[in-house]
Amino acid sequence: MRAFQLSTDVVSIGELKVHAARILQRVNSDRCPIVITQHGKPAGVLVSPEDFDRMSEHSRFLQAVERGLDDVKAGRVVDDASLDSAIGKTPRSKVKK
Repeated sequence: MRAFQLSTDVVSIGELKVHAARILQRVNSDRCPIVITQHGKPAGVLVSPEDFDRMSEHSRFLQAVERGLDDVKAGRVVDDASLDSAIGKTPRSKVKK
């Protein structure tokens, strides 16, 4: 993925309308996001489908970690022996070596 360049990676909505195919091709080939402006202000960002999937997966992972940390803080945890018992497994502490 190429690094973002302010001089080439910011386009107006008008330029997007005129050059949509070229801009989409550049997003996919360079794997660099394009900022779309409307009335001189950022209005959206175009990213490749692969980058969107990667960002979505990363976001879901971070949300799962945050939920897990919240569970620990709230005391919603299960110790190993209770978990082993719940799934019908012999607790590790009682397994003969």
